[in-house]
Amino acid sequence: MKYIDEYRDPALAKGLLHRISKLSEHIGRTVTIMEVCGSHTNAIGRFGIRRMIPDTIRLISGPGCPVCVTSIRDVDRALHLASQRDVIFATFGDMLRVPGSRGNSLQKLRAGGADVRVVASASDCIPLAEAHGNKKVVFMGIGFETTAPAIASTIIACRKKGIRNFSVFSVHKLVPPALETLIGDSELNVDGFLCPGHVSTIIGAKAYEFIPRKERAAVITGFEPVDILEGISMILDQIAKNRKMVDIQYSRGVKPEGNRRARDIMMSVFYPGDAEWRGIGAIPGSGLFFREPYRDFDALKIFELPELHSADLEGCRCGDILRGIMTPNECPLFKRTCTPVNPGGPCMVSSEGSCATYYKYYH
Repeated sequence: MKYIDEYRDPALAKGLLHRISKLSEHIGRTVTIMEVCGSHTNAIGRFGIRRMIPDTIRLISGPGCPVCVTSIRDVDRALHLASQRDVIFATFGDMLRVPGSRGNSLQKLRAGGADVRVVASASDCIPLAEAHGNKKVVFMGIGFETTAPAIASTIIACRKKGIRNFSVFSVHKLVPPALETLIGDSELNVDGFLCPGHVSTIIGAKAYEFIPRKERAAVITGFEPVDILEGISMILDQIAKNRKMVDIQYSRGVKPEGNRRARDIMMSVFYPGDAEWRGIGAIPGSGLFFREPYRDFDALKIFELPELHSADLEGCRCGDILRGIMTPNECPLFKRTCTPVNPGGPCMVSSEGSCATYYKYYH
């Protein structure tokens, strides 16, 4: 099958592993590489890549899971909105089991009678709103630059159709501002980034030009084992030659300029503003908020939210894991009180979460 089988070719993988080993020997020190995307984290665990590469290459996971980086306050806000009378709360499935401050979740609210529905896309909410004119349909707009354009497009479509009972609770995040913050983190010393393939189809390679300016390597990488091994090899090559740049390994999906039309749609509805990231804090210009012509679709404008006193579960280290300064098995709750059946934090819930990946693939 084109674009899958060839990227799982054992011969290609073997050749890349040999190249990685030689480059690592040439560099002569430990190299720390952060994979930014949760899909990369999952693939690295699934294909056993950490076990294949030399011990002198340290792979750490970054804040590339949109569910995981959603602040506990925003989770509590979602729970409040979903519990309101005459509300249909629509969400992607991986948000269902994320615990709020007091252990509640959308799944538990649904079991208690709240109308919480899982949808595959924001556009699924259009017929939902049309069929339930006496209800308010609230969609949880979550994700990075990959999902935001489609959600913006849905909002534009609802405005054209005159649908007035649909709104979005936007907790979208933008990836580049988070990476800039991580580069400046004194507790984190990263040599290079495996940049996210899906996000980069929208924002392109130019969005990461600040990375080489900070003397770090960057490679936009696909999600198959050969993709990831080639991405690691390309980062090591930049370090060995002391020539930092933004390289595109995932050229079959990413263009240097990205998808301008998708970005234009996204930015016609939203504008960037400061947003709270779990474990990192407020990052300037890293969230998406409604522009004035579309404020009528902003759930936070429609519903009055009470003062929420949100707090993470005591002992949960999701924040440090998302910053890359701790691995899941260093968290005191990991595999003890925090498991996929009984998650203490979002990193154990989402399939893109580091804790869920470590639980499944590392023993």
